[in-house]
Amino acid sequence: MHGEYKVPGGKLVVVDLDERDGVLRDVRVAGDFFLEPDEAITAIDRALEGAPANSAAAELVRRVESALPEGTVMFGLTAEGIAVAVRRAVAQATDWRDYDWQLIHEGPQSPDLHMALDEVITAEVAAGRRPPTLRVWEWGGPAVIIGSFQSLRNEVDLAAADRHGTAVVRRISGGGAMFVEPGNTITYSLSVPASLVSGLSFADSYAYLDDWVLDALGDMGIKAWYQPLNDIATDVGKIAGAAQKRVLSPEGGPGAVLHHVTMSYDIDADKMLEILRIGREKLSDKGTRSAKKRVDPLRRQTGLPREAVIDRMIESFRARYGLLTGHVTEAELARAEELASAKFSNPDWTARVP
Repeated sequence: MHGEYKVPGGKLVVVDLDERDGVLRDVRVAGDFFLEPDEAITAIDRALEGAPANSAAAELVRRVESALPEGTVMFGLTAEGIAVAVRRAVAQATDWRDYDWQLIHEGPQSPDLHMALDEVITAEVAAGRRPPTLRVWEWGGPAVIIGSFQSLRNEVDLAAADRHGTAVVRRISGGGAMFVEPGNTITYSLSVPASLVSGLSFADSYAYLDDWVLDALGDMGIKAWYQPLNDIATDVGKIAGAAQKRVLSPEGGPGAVLHHVTMSYDIDADKMLEILRIGREKLSDKGTRSAKKRVDPLRRQTGLPREAVIDRMIESFRARYGLLTGHVTEAELARAEELASAKFSNPDWTARVP
């Protein structure tokens, strides 16, 4: 069995092992990390040898940490990263490069249709009928997208939204409300087989699925990092928020994960504050005094047009994993349009949590 995991902000950890009689055998940890002293690597292998194959990550971490020689120093490596790589090996997780990735980047669409496309495309990946897909959104109008479990009236000033011609829609994933405007926001979705995140905790999967975009931002001169649970941040503020939804296939397919991200390019913070009801308690854990300080436009940090930022992100993904240009099929679009009408533009869904 073979498992790989890139430590967030660190290096790649690779684990090769066998499983015999329910325990780990012939464990070998490798990677492009730095580790001192040399004998620490064999100590790690010995610590994992014989561990129950169903060990939780915390137990694997305990084994590794207790076996390290005194004074061990790790660079780009953590005990948690080793444990995740082991869990991914046991779970027979797949790798990004195991797939032929498809890009969908089409013209502007309404907010309710975007919500529906996310659900339909991810269901197709879950059933094994569509390859893993990166979809870059273009917005047909301004919108507030609230999380699946948020209270509509607590999050949105509906009168202000109506005054500004801003649609309000509810997505299928959890998380917080996002304010978007055409030309001022960058949004993308990843619809991936569940096996890509096998062995990862829910929290770890966020950073794992957005590691590529951190590299893309770095190439544009932005030092960004993942701020748990679901923010992408820089030293001058938050630039993006992510959300996820696990999707099972009723037809017995492998299942899938929807991971979507909204990034601020040049948000009108005053309008956002009028429409979103952002309370002080929500902001208190962000270390800020106003919502404006949470919005750090990519335009100012990169000096690039929005289209150029998107192109560089796409090319960064393509260079790492390969990416073929695709499209929404006629059948997918028909199902999405039906779902947009029946569900995502239906007040019963939007106000399901009043």
